Amino acid sequence: MQTRATPSPKAHKTARSMILWCPDWPVRAIRHTSVGAAFPERTPLALLAAGAVYACSAAARKEGVRREMRLRDAQSRCPDLVTFDYDAGLDLRAFEPVLAAVEEISPGVQLIRPGTCALRVDGSSRYFRSEEAVAAVVAERLVELGVPDCRFGIADSTFTAEQAARRALPQDCVVVEPGGSAEFLSPLPVSVLDRPELVSVLRRLGLRTLGAFAALPHRDVLNRFGDDGARAHQLAGGTDDRPFVPRRPPQDHECAVSFEPALEQIDPIAFSMRQGVDEFVARLTSRHLVCTSIWIEVHTDRGDTTAQQWTHPHWFTAADVIDRLRWQLAADGVDAPVVQVRIIPETLAPQGDFDEGLWGGGSDLRIERAISKVQAALGRESVVTAVCGGGRTPVERQTMVPWGDLPTPTRSATQPWPGSLPPPAPATVFQQPRPACVVDAFDRPVDVTDRGALTAAPHRFAVGDPGATEPLELRPVDAWAGPWLIESRWWDPQSARRGAWFQLVDPAGHAWLLGLDGGVWWAEARYD
Repeated sequence: MQTRATPSPKAHKTARSMILWCPDWPVRAIRHTSVGAAFPERTPLALLAAGAVYACSAAARKEGVRREMRLRDAQSRCPDLVTFDYDAGLDLRAFEPVLAAVEEISPGVQLIRPGTCALRVDGSSRYFRSEEAVAAVVAERLVELGVPDCRFGIADSTFTAEQAARRALPQDCVVVEPGGSAEFLSPLPVSVLDRPELVSVLRRLGLRTLGAFAALPHRDVLNRFGDDGARAHQLAGGTDDRPFVPRRPPQDHECAVSFEPALEQIDPIAFSMRQGVDEFVARLTSRHLVCTSIWIEVHTDRGDTTAQQWTHPHWFTAADVIDRLRWQLAADGVDAPVVQVRIIPETLAPQGDFDEGLWGGGSDLRIERAISKVQAALGRESVVTAVCGGGRTPVERQTMVPWGDLPTPTRSATQPWPGSLPPPAPATVFQQPRPACVVDAFDRPVDVTDRGALTAAPHRFAVGDPGATEPLELRPVDAWAGPWLIESRWWDPQSARRGAWFQLVDPAGHAWLLGLDGGVWWAEARYD
């Protein structure tokens, strides 16, 4: 059933816009993932951004959860609320099939935001005989695609069409006749302008509807509220002079290879993918593009899908892609026959950005290729790089990740770490702490009392190798600093730690980071 607004006496012929709106799209996008699909439709879900609710499901709204509500308030109203972090990239990727389906019916689609898009219906309405028929065809196509709740609005302007769509029923269309935009918008509240500061001022002035705001002289609005206020004034009056910019459909660079019959071993899968991957890389090269990040999806005959993102410090060759596929299959295990493998480019860049400069610069490329060969021969975990993250000790701050993977530390460096080592950070961190010894001027071991005071000033010290049985050779202490007391995880007797840090410098100018815990000295790092 369609709803039509009453036309204005000043109706005129103009380009008509249709808005497609899919309510709660961020929630629907998360439900398309393997994590979100585990929860039934009746489960209250909420997506969080900056500690507040960005979007929530209908079940959560029934419990009183609203947008921009703090997490604690939302959980107090709905204790069973399931939360996820909002991912704008996921929204856009999930909406891409919807845009492609609409473009098959009516080319020239403008993306407003994930879940909302606009299209011109002048040509399509002539082909399908009416504007309502265009909306019906698109709705039928989206239902086949698995999007049951889609709503449409048709008007002279994009803003009016969006407000009409938000007042439509599921799979319904609200049509505002030509010239009827101002009359349709007049009773709507000024909050639909989505300008909180302007809306607050208008309400204090007693202007609570778009009609009352549109009745003000445009020059006065421009002088009082500036360009943005004048822009909102035009929208309230039903005039939207923003240019319609249809999106350019993205080029299909994906590589998908299906196996008939399904394959169960890694080597046959990798061998069968080689030709497709060669064509994938050649297709990018012909368009002067290189790929620095890819997604590899593996589909089994059970309907399971595993996906992993891979990055490359330079760009992917066909051999690099095959290596990543082997590593992913080996890590995840082939529990069921594989029916399809998809290679999806995540990050594409112009090939010229990676060409050799005028004064050379090929040495880095040779090093990277050499590292790739070593990694391909020995395995993914054989070549690692250090990533600095959060933590209190140098060993805790250091995370070793396979070369080429995303440099993601296990601990966030943005979090506060009280009791962490003060800067500067040491250059060399020992994977295994080395035995050490610190004595005073009378060769007595130096210790720290319960109140954090030294029993004596460090005079000589020695650092040995792990597992060494020979006596340590003492060297003079040229300078020292400390102690910095350590007390962590005091609530857990098994992992509680209480000690002190010291920085010692020998006469040769070598600086060491030494720790003391329970009368036992050890060396954890060196300042090079």
